[in-house]
Amino acid sequence: MSKFWQIDWHALFVPSGSLAEVVLRGTLIYLFLFFLMRVLRREAGQFNIADLLVVVIIADAAQNGMAGTYTSITEGVVLIGTIVLWDFALDWASYRYEPIRRLMLPAPVTLIRDGRIAWRAMRRELITETELMGRLHQDGLQHVEDVYRCFVEADGKLSVISFEQAKQNAEREKARERRRR
Repeated sequence: MSKFWQIDWHALFVPSGSLAEVVLRGTLIYLFLFFLMRVLRREAGQFNIADLLVVVIIADAAQNGMAGTYTSITEGVVLIGTIVLWDFALDWASYRYEPIRRLMLPAPVTLIRDGRIAWRAMRRELITETELMGRLHQDGLQHVEDVYRCFVEADGKLSVISFEQAKQNAEREKARERRRR
């Protein structure tokens, strides 16, 4: 029973390997996964079972690659700190520098322009007509012809602007211009 309450404080907090290696592993895996997810941008709400399975498998494989054989809390904290640091650093750099922002946040892709579907863009973004129509129906639109513009945004979400919304926006802009004069 006495062994049950014994704690090996040394093994708990003293790293079993190099902390620099933990930081390097965390950095390489984080950047690899970031760029992989950047290429495969999908809205979280659009994840299906296969997408979720891929994320779980990637997380498990990445954990093995990042962790190596660490056993101490210190190494775990350093690894988590490295991942959080890279996440913050990339957000900060994309806020401050336009070239990094363009790399991190792709330009919106137009799927519908003036009531016509851009089929090539749909194929490139792997969005089916059924998915697109489902999104239009969420906005209360029944026909593609009612859509002024539809975009896939940088985060993978679909933005829809109807002809009616575009007309209202143009009228508001004209009113603002008149007030400025």
